[in-house]
Amino acid sequence: MDHPDGGEENGWTEPANLRFLRRLVTVLTAVMIGGVILIIALIVMRFNAPAPDLPDQLTLPGGASAVSFTQGPDWYAVVTDADEILIFDRVTGQLKQTVTID
Repeated sequence: MDHPDGGEENGWTEPANLRFLRRLVTVLTAVMIGGVILIIALIVMRFNAPAPDLPDQLTLPGGASAVSFTQGPDWYAVVTDADEILIFDRVTGQLKQTVTID
C-alpha cells in the first residue's frame, strides 16, 4: 500500500493493527529504558555502599603469608600460603580455629 508522507491529510489512514503495534513498541522502548536506568542506579548504589570494617593489622602465626581474606558477622578468616584457614574473632582478634586444607 503506497501512502504519501502527508498521512491522513492526503487520504491515507493508519490501520488499527499498525497503530496498536506502533504504540506497543513505544511502550516497550520506554519500559526498557526505565529498566536500564534502574539497573544502573542499583549498581551505583551497591558500589557506593560503605566497605566492611577490616582489622588495622593482623599477625599471622609462623610467619605465614595471607593469600585471601573473608569475613562473617563476628569472625574473619585468612587463607595462608601454607594451605591453612585461620579464623579469628572479630572483637578480640584472637585466633579461634585453624583448618588445614588437604
